[in-house]
Amino acid sequence: MNSEERNEIIHRWQNKQSLRSIASELHLTRYMVARVIRTHTNNRDAALATEAGIPPASLGSAPSPRSSKLDAHTDKIKQLLQRYPKITAQRVLEELKRDGYDGGYSILRERIRYLRKTPVKQLTVRFETGPGVQAQMDWATYELNFSMEGRRRVNLFSYILGYSRRQYIHFTETMDFDTTIRQHILAFEHLGGVAATCLYDNMKVVVTRWEDDAPIYNTRFLAFATHYAYKPWACQVRRPQTKGKVERPFHYIETNLLNGREFRSLEHLNETTRWWLSQVADVRIHGTTKKTPLELHAEELPHLLAMPSLQFDTASVVYRVVDTDGTVQYANNRYSVPWRLVGELLPVRITDECLMVYDRSLGEVAQHGLLIGQSGQSRTDASHQPPRDHEEQMESLRQRYAELGDIGVQYLSGLQSKQRNSKHQALKVLGLLHAYHKQDVLRAMQRGLEYYAYSYSSLERILAHQATPKPAGQQLGEREQAALQRLSDSEPIGARHSQEYQDLLYGTSSTDEAPNESSEQETQRSEQETQPSEQETQPTQQAAHADSGGNSDDATTVDLAASADAEDSTQ
Repeated sequence: MNSEERNEIIHRWQNKQSLRSIASELHLTRYMVARVIRTHTNNRDAALATEAGIPPASLGSAPSPRSSKLDAHTDKIKQLLQRYPKITAQRVLEELKRDGYDGGYSILRERIRYLRKTPVKQLTVRFETGPGVQAQMDWATYELNFSMEGRRRVNLFSYILGYSRRQYIHFTETMDFDTTIRQHILAFEHLGGVAATCLYDNMKVVVTRWEDDAPIYNTRFLAFATHYAYKPWACQVRRPQTKGKVERPFHYIETNLLNGREFRSLEHLNETTRWWLSQVADVRIHGTTKKTPLELHAEELPHLLAMPSLQFDTASVVYRVVDTDGTVQYANNRYSVPWRLVGELLPVRITDECLMVYDRSLGEVAQHGLLIGQSGQSRTDASHQPPRDHEEQMESLRQRYAELGDIGVQYLSGLQSKQRNSKHQALKVLGLLHAYHKQDVLRAMQRGLEYYAYSYSSLERILAHQATPKPAGQQLGEREQAALQRLSDSEPIGARHSQEYQDLLYGTSSTDEAPNESSEQETQRSEQETQPSEQETQPTQQAAHADSGGNSDDATTVDLAASADAEDSTQ
């Protein structure tokens, strides 16, 4: 039945024409005419339809329930879903087949979808903050194709003010602690101040861990936040919508800044980003505030916290050993230092753009521009190279060996007399001071003097046989321990007998007041074990292997030393 026929039926019925007459003239059944009139009446009388529980006609008719093979297994399906909420339709099918189900998989999957309870998502309440009250910060990672550098991964730092929606973004190579702190400072300078609170996710730079539903903040990051007088606020785990003001702009950056543009390098990308911030992002009409970020930022600026007069020091300090080529290594690149510092362990300070090297008295000895985004490169200062005058070079080496004492001076003299490349050998010998303790190197030099073994390789073999290399953590600790010892000016606490701890815990007993002879002997034996014996402190009388390039006298000396060792072993 079409719309014209329905309209004609209703028109005739409104004019008091009977149902039989309408059906006869329109060649319809009385039942069809009555149904059209009943539907029309229900649609016009909304109150009557609501009381009768009839759904609106626009929804159509409700589907009539049909019998299914699954009706007998509905209780079984509900039990499985209640016991195993993540059970699959295939596993339910296997269980039902054991009970005699012979139906298909598709209808079972639809029934499970209807019966399975879906988790109810919590509503997200949108809220706005006042000017200067809150900021949000986050990182994002992208894989971009650069025409000059190829495809590489870059990280995007984003900091946004909650009230004005004005944003600072910058692409970096890493997102470690030092980089995060530096970008914060640049964001504060770009926006003209600091918000009272900043929201973060659970990055390790900010949050070390969670305990009892409370974040434990990184102490170094708290020191930075305290310096700028704002409060960091860590969001709940897996709740990115808490800081949606900084999450949503990433999509805008991807579809506007990064879309339809090509970049030569990371530096070119950041140049384009600065232009995009000032010419596009800051002057657009924001969809939520209906104003430009610059307009609202002018209102928010007086409410931001003022920047301190002293900037937070973001430089990182590492310690590096000067190699025999007169350079230190950092991030797979090499930087030159004065050649006289070969073999020394020196502090290296790294900032955003510079690398500075200091000597043991913390005086700056070298400064270079930092190589960013490069590997295997080097920066060399001509003034760091050894002088062309051979005597001047040797004079510097004599001063270095004089610091080692008489043994060092005698060994350098032996190198000069026995080796044609004595200067190069002397520089390599100084490099051993980093890998081994100073006393071990001096002891090896003493043995070299005894057996006329004047070469770097001879000392290396002696040290490999007699000495133990420094642990990685101890290579930096000797000077600090010596300084602390001078400040405290006290002897270290020696080993205590376990009886002293018993007395402290339980008090002195009558039996403890008169220790027996065995305990005294045990104490004396432990004290003797803690003191090095004379045989251990004196250098052993074993000869080192002589250099393959030595003369016949050296070889004869080594043979005599070897025979002497053999006699000592027989005795």
